[in-house]
Amino acid sequence: QVQLVESGGGLVQPGGSLRLSCTASGSIFSIAVMGWYRQAPGKQRELVAQIYSTGSTGYKDSLKDRFTISRDSAKNTVYLQMTSLRPEDTAVYYCHLSQGPSDYWGQGTQVTVSS
Repeated sequence: QVQLVESGGGLVQPGGSLRLSCTASGSIFSIAVMGWYRQAPGKQRELVAQIYSTGSTGYKDSLKDRFTISRDSAKNTVYLQMTSLRPEDTAVYYCHLSQGPSDYWGQGTQVTVSS
């Protein structure tokens, strides 16, 4: 079993930055894929970014210039650095881990971008 705990969400003004963190605990493989998804009101949950154990990354195309995902495998922690935040980035952000046939989700952390 795997547990994911996010931190770093909150209220930020447009143009500001936030860094989200997610720490995984439990039975975790070194090859696990970790990432971030988000869900805004009235919208489907969407992929923000993901990172493989090799360091290879993937992003939602419209976010790749503003968001950066990174990983500290020794700590089983993934980060999402968000810059130049816009009101449309407001959403609940979910940490995600995939290994073998199993997907695991954090409880979500609210990010609100508003003046």
